[in-house]
Amino acid sequence: MAFDLFAKIRELFEGDPAIRKVADNPALSAEILLLFRMVLADGQVEEAELETLKRICADAFGIDEASFAGVVQYLQDYGYETSAAQALSTFRGYPHERRVQLARHLAEIAKADQHLNTQEVRFLARTLEALGLESHEVV
Repeated sequence: MAFDLFAKIRELFEGDPAIRKVADNPALSAEILLLFRMVLADGQVEEAELETLKRICADAFGIDEASFAGVVQYLQDYGYETSAAQALSTFRGYPHERRVQLARHLAEIAKADQHLNTQEVRFLARTLEALGLESHEVV
């Protein structure tokens, strides 16, 4: 009980730890921006795609649902000028398996609504090319 109160007071002064985590890590910011761009690739936010993004953020990055909206707001406020190409350039020097993981997360979001839109396929294809990956590595 006292620990919970202390944690809430600390958060008041220091902000949400998940938002700080994203703010302090440009690669993480770039990755979540790319994942969110996949949600938006077909021009509409589908609930299934958004839920998949939330799950990926929780499982892969430790960003729980309570912090998710704040992270998205942070990225909207500070990441809006970052293009997909700029975000992808962050990953060019990353290990192969890390790039494959990013591509798989993107594909998972694209397939979440049971419909692959042309824009989603194009975005994924451009991403694979920029990451130096082949489609068979993602599937």
